[in-house]
This record gives sequence, C-alpha cells and structure tokens, in this order.
Amino acid sequence: MNRIANYLKSFTFQDNNDNIALFPSNEKKTIVNYLFFEGQNIPVYINEFWTAKQRQASSIHEISYRACFKPQLPRFFINLLTEAGDLVYDPFSGRGTTIIEAALLGRKVAANDINPLSKILAEPRLNIPSEKQIAERLYEIPYCETARAEMDLSMFYAPQTEAEIVSLKKYLQSRRRTGCEDNLDRWIRMLATNRLTGHSPGFFSVYTLPPNQAVLPERQQMINRKRNQKPEYRDTRKLILKKFRSLIRNLKINEIKNLRQASKSALSLTGDARDTQLETESVQLTVTSPPFLDVVQYSRDNWLRCWFNNIDTKEIEKKMTMAKNVEEWALVMKGVFKELYRVTKNGGWVAFEVGEIKNGRIKLEKHVVPLGIRAGFHCEGVIINLQKFTKTSNIWGVNNNNFGTNTNRIVLFRKTI
Repeated sequence: MNRIANYLKSFTFQDNNDNIALFPSNEKKTIVNYLFFEGQNIPVYINEFWTAKQRQASSIHEISYRACFKPQLPRFFINLLTEAGDLVYDPFSGRGTTIIEAALLGRKVAANDINPLSKILAEPRLNIPSEKQIAERLYEIPYCETARAEMDLSMFYAPQTEAEIVSLKKYLQSRRRTGCEDNLDRWIRMLATNRLTGHSPGFFSVYTLPPNQAVLPERQQMINRKRNQKPEYRDTRKLILKKFRSLIRNLKINEIKNLRQASKSALSLTGDARDTQLETESVQLTVTSPPFLDVVQYSRDNWLRCWFNNIDTKEIEKKMTMAKNVEEWALVMKGVFKELYRVTKNGGWVAFEVGEIKNGRIKLEKHVVPLGIRAGFHCEGVIINLQKFTKTSNIWGVNNNNFGTNTNRIVLFRKTI
C-alpha cells in the first residue's frame, strides 16, 4: 500500500486541455489530514486528482441518468489499481459509467443494479454496431399513424410523434417477449429511451426538464403554459440516428475492439447488491456510488422511461434502497460490504463514493469506513477530489460551494488476508 499512499501524497494534476488549476502552482500538492475510526488513523487525501470536464471523457458515456458520477472518477482508480484483463465491478451501476470506462481500458466488467433501466442503458454500449445496421433496422419497424399510449401524453408529444413512439414500444415489446430481441433492438431501445424527453429539439418531446428527470404530466402542462408552447412533430428515426452518431463520435478503433471484447464475458445483473451471482474472489476493483438516503427518487424521475420499457415503477421502488435515515441506510450497506468482501480478490480494492448530504451535516464516509472495516476490509484512506463549483452540484442538498469548489469523496478499501 505504500506505493498507493506515496502516489496520492505526491500527486500533481496534469491537464493538457488548458484547464485552470484549482490550486496555485506552488500549492498544488496533496493535503493530508487524518480521521480516527475503529482504532485506526485513516488518512484523508485532498487534491484535484481528476477533472470533470466533459470533453475529456469518451462520447460513449453521454447517456443521461440521475446522480451519476463522471467517467474520470472510475478511470482514475481503474488505471491506478488494475491491469488489462482484471475484472471491474459496480453493484449500483446506474447508467454504466464504471463498466463502460473499464471496458474502454481493456478490463473485464460486471454490473448490477436493482433498476432494470440500468441494464437497458449500459449493456448495448459494449457492442457497437454500424450506423447502417441501426438505420436499416429502424426503417423496417412498422409505424401505425393512429397508435396512442394508454395515458395522455399530449403535453409531451405531437400526435404523429406519439404514434411513432408507441409503435416502437410495441415492436420492442414483441421482440423481447418472443425472444427475438438482438443487439440492434437493444441499441434502438437504449437510444429511444434516452431521447424520450429533454430540453432541446434533439429530443422527442416539447421543451421540458433535462433528460435525467422526467416531470409528471401536470408539471409539463404548467411548463407549456408558462412558455406558451405546444408539442411539434419530431422525426424519431432521425433523432435516434443522430444520437447514435453523437455517442460514437470520438471512439477509437481500439476502444471499439476493447468494448466488444469486454461484452463477451460481461455480467449484467439486475438484483440486490447484497446477494449476487458473482464468483467468490473474482473482482479486482469495485468502483461504485450507492443510493444516498432518499434524496433522489429514481423510479419517479424515470417514470416515462419505465413506461416505454414496460417496467413497473411501483415494483422497482419497493426494491430500491430509499432509506430515510443513516441508520437504515447503513444497515443495507452492511450487507453490501459483506458481499463485496466475498467477491473481492485478496489484494483487491473497493472505491466507494460517498456524499456530503443534508446540507453538509451528514458526511457518509464517517459511516462507510466502519462498515468496510467490520466487513473485513482495510481502509486505505478517504480521497477527496476538489473541483470547480458547478451549479448542478447542489441538486441533492450538497452544500459544497465554499471557496467556489465541489467535491467527490471516495473511501478506498483493500482486502488483505
């Protein structure tokens, strides 16, 4: 571990894209503080370890999802703690940031999430088809001009747009029910799911909230009245192909090969992170960000995506960890850490991203460190990545605006026997 500790202590962030450093050059060294837990002094490393600038990440990540971290976070730990061919895992996979980044870097991958939307959004991106293949399949799908949803969606879509969406929904449902769904269908499903609503003409809907949060119909009616707008026709086929081109726009040939290679052995699980099908001592590195108490209503925010994919939001919400207090949350995470200890190799790692929630009054690392230690891990430290403040960092009650910065906070554990 001395190698990792020394690396973190001596780390100096380098940015080749003219990023303005958070710290002046004479101060841009890691600050090391200590926390006392379970009879141990736990080092806290504070520095700018990675940037969150969008242009420095692969375009294949650009699928919107609530409360997801930037690809630079898992990349930092994947590069530091794994080698090509190692298995990288995320038990709370979300949009699949960890596994996509690991696959790009030539690692094997495994993902789990209680929400089946996660698999829909992540799994297809491991196997990139051609635009021609997507287009040919899209234009084979029959569209019924009179097709309508079972609920009123007129506040989101023009009639012809709704007809195309409902026709596509029925086609995909039929393909899945009959066991005919293939990689092209999964890509079309993922792309359409991502384009359902948003705040630009690149989405199927009239102007609404950003695509990581679907508002309820009543709220959309208010938005329409306030903006004096009504839904206009959107060509869903063209928008799906446009998003496909955007996702693959900066992928390199070797990255596409790495993604496809990872897809051959990839595990995409949909279940409880406390009880998985992963082999014992198979994982070299876990990088994850769990649900933080009840601050993000995942199933409610995804109601329209769930409708399109025939997912019961009420059933999903029953299964999800939406704890209302730290004690309830920690009880669930206790089971997660027990499972992580089982599946982690001797010498393997867990990078567990935690939040600073309830207006900064609750710092979850103070609860996560004991959980990991009691599960059998050694806590190697808390890594705090300081970044420039962005207006979206307060969405979940995170008060990180002091000194114009926001943070990622990661507790790093290692399994040693």
